[in-house]
Amino acid sequence: MPTFIAADGTPLAYHLRGEGEPLAVLPGGPMRASAYLGDLGGLTAHRRLALLDLRGTGDSAVPADPATYRCDRMVEDVEAWRAHMGLEHMDLLAHSAGAALAMLYAARRPHRVRRLVLITPNPSALGMRATPEDRLAAAALRTKEPWFEDAFPAFRGWLAGGADFDDVFLPFFYGRWDDTARAHTDAEPEQTNEEAGERYFADGAFTPDATRAALATLTAPVLVYAGELDGGPRPGLARRAAQAFPNAEFAVQPGAGHYPWLDDPESFLSRTRAFLDRSADSAPPSAD
Repeated sequence: MPTFIAADGTPLAYHLRGEGEPLAVLPGGPMRASAYLGDLGGLTAHRRLALLDLRGTGDSAVPADPATYRCDRMVEDVEAWRAHMGLEHMDLLAHSAGAALAMLYAARRPHRVRRLVLITPNPSALGMRATPEDRLAAAALRTKEPWFEDAFPAFRGWLAGGADFDDVFLPFFYGRWDDTARAHTDAEPEQTNEEAGERYFADGAFTPDATRAALATLTAPVLVYAGELDGGPRPGLARRAAQAFPNAEFAVQPGAGHYPWLDDPESFLSRTRAFLDRSADSAPPSAD
């Protein structure tokens, strides 16, 4: 397990899996250890994944200052990681809340990004967030599921702020509620730093207007990838996020939730490989 030292002296770890050209990967959660990403639907057979454990998660050390868990404070961790790996520029993939960090990094260091893949991204860095209405609308697509009758009222109550989080509605986050999904969610509590997650989106983390202005000049190709059944973000919100990039394309995986590489690994692998294998100079389809 390789490690490097962040600018504030915090030792950070990352994990190398697979063979081929490097692909740097930022996890979501927020602040969940990178182990939950697995092999990203078999992408390790085609790329050498470098999966970062953000500070205070997985095998990375807890920082002396917990304020450094704020998303924007970790942009320099990503830059120190890139330099440590000896990459002049890099292909970068980020999932969920990790996409907010990736957007901030691309805005601050656009010349270091060769390709950017945002999987079911949280677009908070752009001043956009999934709403309770978004999540309920996505959940309403699942009425034929055997667990829906019990899960939906609990989910609605939680989103309204009148009820605690309940495992009964976890199936809404997956396109298929099977043994793989159950094992994946069972591992989450041990993999997540809840204190850090609460600080990740703290006030001051984002300056959307400045970020949008910076990203408007990003020349790197960008893929924004949504799940058809995901509520955070729904495909429409993900499409609007894609429009913040001048060289972006947008894709929706049918039947997928928030973790599309688990729901249909073959579809996920086919689409992401097609993007990553394309020349960075090629013009993609429009995000519109």
